[in-house]
Amino acid sequence: MDLSRTIAKDLLRIQAVFFRPEEPFTWASGIKSPVYCDNRLTLTAPDVRTDVEEGLAALIRENYPDAEVLMGTSTAGIAHAAITAHLMGLPMGYVRSGSKDHGRQNQIEGRLEPGQKVVVVEDLISTGGSVIEVVNVLRDAGADVLGIVSIFTYGMKKGLERLAAADVKNVSLTNFDVIAEVAAEERYIRPEDIARLIAFRNNPSDESWIGGAK
Repeated sequence: MDLSRTIAKDLLRIQAVFFRPEEPFTWASGIKSPVYCDNRLTLTAPDVRTDVEEGLAALIRENYPDAEVLMGTSTAGIAHAAITAHLMGLPMGYVRSGSKDHGRQNQIEGRLEPGQKVVVVEDLISTGGSVIEVVNVLRDAGADVLGIVSIFTYGMKKGLERLAAADVKNVSLTNFDVIAEVAAEERYIRPEDIARLIAFRNNPSDESWIGGAK
């Protein structure tokens, strides 16, 4: 089976991705969303965790064969970076959202030498803002950031544009379109809901998809 569909089935089964188009969730930004995503749940489902970490390792080997260090995003990417790095026999570290206010005041945790080839490990990419901040911190420290691997990406226009503007590549295990398709096949949602979900993805601030609008 295609890896993206395997991961989609895994995430749906453990409700790491949960669709509720009839009763939208409200994000911190105030945007109404038909989807709830918490990839931390993969950590407490060993079979899914194995699929995810082995999948991330495969993506890195295929897309970033020269990777020397994995750097997780704080906090959701840390565990995935650690497990994947262990599988690959690579060093890992992580990037804090801000510098510590004590000790050495590190923002990058773990040893990173200037010029090292780094892959950033992220759990989820929506608008891309937070992961690009991590990329910039690593670049400022002299790292050669090869790109990003992530479990799931929405494929939102804003996120794609930000990644392109930052000149950083992202490869994901699965994406919003695949998960919506699998969710319909597995009867988590109705087939006619797919168009509504894609309408949300294409323009999250437009709420016309709510209430059955196509």
